[in-house]
Amino acid sequence: MKCSINELKTKEVINVSDGARLGFVSDVLLDLKEGRIVALIVPGAYRLMGFLGRDEDVIINWENIKKIGDDIIIIDNIS
Repeated sequence: MKCSINELKTKEVINVSDGARLGFVSDVLLDLKEGRIVALIVPGAYRLMGFLGRDEDVIINWENIKKIGDDIIIIDNIS
């Protein structure tokens, strides 16, 4: 399966361990030396409807990705 970074940005990230909807991919971390994706980045949730900014971004290591489907990315055990 092939997928562009732009296609990853249209997929919602779901944590299978608790069913939490984390949001959509905003960026990726690349290992340029190895030529691979290291992690996906999802923006942190808004605090108090955005008036207090956002929580820190959620960084999801590639090893924690269980499945990439047509519309969602299933992850487990993020830290």
